[in-house]
Amino acid sequence: MVNPRVKMAIAAFVFVTVLPGQTAVPERMVATVTALKPESAELQVKTDAGAAYSIRLNAGTLLQRIEPGQKDLKAAQTIEAAAIHAGDRALIVVEAGTSDARRVVIMPASDIAKHDEADRLDWTRRGLAGVVASRKGDQVTLRMRSFAGESQAVVTITPKTSFRRYAPDSIKFADARPSGIDEISVGDQLRARGQKGEDGHAVTADDVVFGTFLTKAGTIDSINAETGEIVIKDLATNKPLTIKLTADSKLKRMPNFAGMATGAGAPGAAGRPPSGGMMPPAGGMARPGMGGPPDLSQMLERMPAGKIEELKPGDTIVVSSTQGASKDRITAILLLANADMLIRMASMSRQSGSAPSMNMGMSGMGVGAGAGGLGGLELPGMTP
Repeated sequence: MVNPRVKMAIAAFVFVTVLPGQTAVPERMVATVTALKPESAELQVKTDAGAAYSIRLNAGTLLQRIEPGQKDLKAAQTIEAAAIHAGDRALIVVEAGTSDARRVVIMPASDIAKHDEADRLDWTRRGLAGVVASRKGDQVTLRMRSFAGESQAVVTITPKTSFRRYAPDSIKFADARPSGIDEISVGDQLRARGQKGEDGHAVTADDVVFGTFLTKAGTIDSINAETGEIVIKDLATNKPLTIKLTADSKLKRMPNFAGMATGAGAPGAAGRPPSGGMMPPAGGMARPGMGGPPDLSQMLERMPAGKIEELKPGDTIVVSSTQGASKDRITAILLLANADMLIRMASMSRQSGSAPSMNMGMSGMGVGAGAGGLGGLELPGMTP
């Protein structure tokens, strides 16, 4: 499905009719198109908050299209109503006393998807990520982990560097708010992209996104698939913790490493991953300067997506989240199921004081000593 989540940085003016059961529409709103009804000349939309409205089109309605990333309506192009599709984004503004749309500006879902993918690849190609170890002057030192162990990377800040920070309870990369270097703290997760050094461990940053994230682990006590809520017994506190899954949360299931080691449940020989499985082609995704296999963060993207219906009480999970307002409730960014092996490794790391050999972080953020109550277990909080 085309990603409908990118916000439009444009302005538009429309008149709208509230669907039955809805409150009065706000004067301005950004919404996603859910349906176009040519027979009644209606455009049905839904806001990010879930409110549904119907916009009536007429002969005087100005319909326009704008490309992702554009902020000036001068670049908008006139379109026909037939060019509008479900999943497109539209910014709408209401005029009291009428339901006729004067102007509708559309950002097509297909264009958003292409823009998102290009942006994600650019963050990977020109960026690096890690946990903030120190900040001094115009340099931020990051702690990065891989199969080869711990390393450091340096992010150099310039007057032109743009900063964004994850807000509490936010889980979307696109929702990070404007910020500055003074808000960066030791222990924050940070991504930077710009002019990258040849060894992959330095970057002069054009853009920086950072935030304070939590990693929680425990066994599932109860599951409510209808509300998307899971209650676990927090491994660190022994207290109940409610985890909320949203449409933006990622749910992954780790492979059965114990089964692989004994040959049980695996189609190949003992210790061999399943066919088409988790290990990328040799050398195909090696980290710069590491000279070995890729870190598990790269394999994380290759793990199959899970569903809340597949979880059951007693399962062990690990969850990443932003620091929210409530201590007993979090919204999941990433949830890893079948995480017994990962937690055992983190526990062994904490007891021995050394970092385990398996990295679970995104682009270098992972399991390591000294970064939390789970032996330094850190799951990725930021995924472009």
